[in-house]
Amino acid sequence: MSGASWSIQYADGSGSSGTVGTDTVTIGGTTVKGQAVEIANKASSQFVSGANDGLVGLSFSSINTVQPTQQKTFFDNAQASLDQPLFAAYLPFQATGAYDFGATDSSRYTGEISYTSVDNSNGWWEFPSTSYKVGSKAFTSPGYTAIADTGTTLILMGDEQVANYYKSVPGSKLDNTQGGYVFPCSTTLPSLTVAIGDGGDAVIPAKYLNFAPADNTGTSCFGSLQPSGNGQQNIYGDTFFNAFYGVFDASGPSFGFAATA
Repeated sequence: MSGASWSIQYADGSGSSGTVGTDTVTIGGTTVKGQAVEIANKASSQFVSGANDGLVGLSFSSINTVQPTQQKTFFDNAQASLDQPLFAAYLPFQATGAYDFGATDSSRYTGEISYTSVDNSNGWWEFPSTSYKVGSKAFTSPGYTAIADTGTTLILMGDEQVANYYKSVPGSKLDNTQGGYVFPCSTTLPSLTVAIGDGGDAVIPAKYLNFAPADNTGTSCFGSLQPSGNGQQNIYGDTFFNAFYGVFDASGPSFGFAATA
């Protein structure tokens, strides 16, 4: 695309920029011809050293950074060819995951899918999230929203919310060297419950909230819940999707969730 360029910066400080081309892109059985593809001329070390070839953005096209003419995402371009204008994320804990385009797969979840309306005015799959629980202890968080984002690894919440969680974790501390909250690996963690708009509560079991060992001894562990630094905007990343099958439905739009099978 002659004269087209792009640049993006992420919350963790990583970023990349470059030029734009077009190609036929196929993901599973879904194909888009003439899809704009951002070609990186500059990239942070995180991208250069990683095993992945790139990223597929699945937020709304309104936050695409291509200039001078904004381009549509793969999902937006694919919608006309799908049975339903949706995709779903199946990211089970320590197992092979999948994305479904155009339909949900009932073998990937249990129970019924609960839905909430989405505010896409900022380009994200965003909804109110105004209460939470640490174990059985309930808290309110008026004015808070959350973004469902499979491009984020952890669950990121407000400083006070995260501090309230770790008050219930014996031996936990905010370790600036590690970049977040750590705790003794032998500690029993409480569950975390978050409100998903008007779709009800999502209970994240404790087993998903221990992300990984924080040191070589295996005695200190890094939490899957960490501060977002985004004020009243939480991010429910892959840790959330370890526990829940997530449905991103462009009709509405809406976000749905059901316990992972």
